[in-house]
Amino acid sequence: MSAFGDPARVRFRPIADLVQVSSNGHLWRMREDRIVSVEIDGEGRLCVTPQNEDFASIYRAAMEVGWDPVRRCLVSPVPREWTYPMWFRQILAAAADEYGVRLTLMPKTIWRNISTSERLEMSAIG
Repeated sequence: MSAFGDPARVRFRPIADLVQVSSNGHLWRMREDRIVSVEIDGEGRLCVTPQNEDFASIYRAAMEVGWDPVRRCLVSPVPREWTYPMWFRQILAAAADEYGVRLTLMPKTIWRNISTSERLEMSAIG
């Protein structure tokens, strides 16, 4: 038994979850924020609402993800070829790439207008 307890019970997060590599090769620690809600709005866009972060400049990621400042959510365009789970993955990637923020689902995340199959697929992503 080590000073840290039973080695078989110690769990470490994958390094990819903790570190981001910039375009110039530098490493930095990613911040984490929880996802409060995931919904398809009245216009047909996927909206992901973070608990704390503000993503006003997310458009700079050039990933077709936007920020709705009134509702404080990341939004996809209305899907044409991609599915909502594909846009969910894109939204998470844009937050990680542009802001160094890892968005995570939580048991209390609210799901609105999302089918069960889409919810299951998105839950496996985030």
